[in-house]
Amino acid sequence: MEDEETAHLSVIGSIEAEPSAERAIKNPWHSRPLDVHRWTNHAELITVLDAVWHKHCAALAGKRRSGPKPKQSLRNQLRVLLLDLYVAWLEDPDLSIGVSMSMNDWDIWSRYNKLGIAKKIVFLIHLLHKAGLIDMARGSYSGPNAPGNRITRIRAAEPLRAMFRAANAIRADVYQVEGQECIIMKGGDGEEAKLIEYKDTPETNRMRAELQAYNQLLADTFIDIPLLDHPCIVREDGGRVLVDPYHQFVRRIFSRGSWGCNGRFYGPWWQQIGSEWRSRVFINDTPTVEVDFKGLHVQLLSARKGVVLEGDPYELPGGLIPGVPDDVQRVIIKKLVLTALNARTRKAAFASFREGFPTGHGAKRLTDKVLETLLLRFIEKHPHLEDALCTDQGIGLMNLDAQIAELVLRHFTNLGIPVLSVHDSFIIDYRKVGMLKDVMAKASRQVTGQALPVAGYGPGLDEWDAPIYVLQHFEAWRETERVSGYLQRMRNWEERKGKLIKHTRA
Repeated sequence: MEDEETAHLSVIGSIEAEPSAERAIKNPWHSRPLDVHRWTNHAELITVLDAVWHKHCAALAGKRRSGPKPKQSLRNQLRVLLLDLYVAWLEDPDLSIGVSMSMNDWDIWSRYNKLGIAKKIVFLIHLLHKAGLIDMARGSYSGPNAPGNRITRIRAAEPLRAMFRAANAIRADVYQVEGQECIIMKGGDGEEAKLIEYKDTPETNRMRAELQAYNQLLADTFIDIPLLDHPCIVREDGGRVLVDPYHQFVRRIFSRGSWGCNGRFYGPWWQQIGSEWRSRVFINDTPTVEVDFKGLHVQLLSARKGVVLEGDPYELPGGLIPGVPDDVQRVIIKKLVLTALNARTRKAAFASFREGFPTGHGAKRLTDKVLETLLLRFIEKHPHLEDALCTDQGIGLMNLDAQIAELVLRHFTNLGIPVLSVHDSFIIDYRKVGMLKDVMAKASRQVTGQALPVAGYGPGLDEWDAPIYVLQHFEAWRETERVSGYLQRMRNWEERKGKLIKHTRA
């Protein structure tokens, strides 16, 4: 029997590339991973699938191979690939998809591969590229942990986009299959972090069950921003964040192959926007308040040493950076300290700090000498934290704050009350802010031995010391005019869910 790989490559090589208005993928870093859990039964999207399959791919199916029968037919694997290309194009035409072209990375029995996508998808990608249906930026590798390392990026090319445009379909016509893994274990760092298989235990089963219940609660909740006519926020760095129910799924990600590293809750759109936009989030058409832990990671380190911090840990004497206002200086110091907690050396911390700011930002011009001075002044104020800086503490601190978040989310999920996690803060219905603060205090005491200080961006209606103007402010905000796009999204959500959003008042 002909070698499988040779046979497939010969089929690909026999296909003539069609004329294509292919554009170079100018920024391959503007990407996301391939989602192998897409599915649809929409007739016109299936028509696109059939057209691509019969014209370009059917020849691959005729090449028999030895070994176990695949979980999905080659045609169904093409369906998943085309659907993710469709979703990426629909949401952002410039967005590309990161995909491994190593056949060793495709395991049909992986817990992260619910549909059982097989290594033949690599041949499908090569084939679609040769046919002019996808653009490609090939992966690069310059050595272990090199900053330029990345896997291959792909994107729908113009001929495929034209087929997508002709299909009478919308985003809601593509859905996620049930049962995709939400407890993730990774090894390595950055682009080279690989998904790691693990054996389930009572603990992983508990975490999964709780997170599945939380995700179901989010899926049954309308979360949006009433000021947005188009459900998209463009960040200062140029990134686009889509505000919709298709970007609410939460995963818990552990790192470095250890249950003691990271473990935070990642994924939903509200984690990708700034605090100003988060303050405008409505849950079930009701205003919200965000409550955060003050200086969480330095508080966690201090609690470990039995030190109770008073005031703002990042507030240092003004004028340490000439010409920089005190509020901006505080932002810089906070960013520097948090970066240092995640770094192994001062040199690495300073380089990473500068990389974290957009081109043209003044912080990029701060020299190592200036940054060293800022760190020393921070240590003078908090000498008990000196041995924690630049010693790779961050990944363990994330695990502690994830344990606190787990307790908070468990409490409110059991009550059927949606609360939105932003790592060190939570967003909740404005009538339940006092309850959230109490739960956060109890959760932090359970994990660290002491209740860590919290602060809300405004009081809630259930707090006894909330003055009358707070009630008036929230009622005015509660009755603010919603833009037409928001109202239409709310009506669409109600139609899809088959239920009405409860428009409650305080």
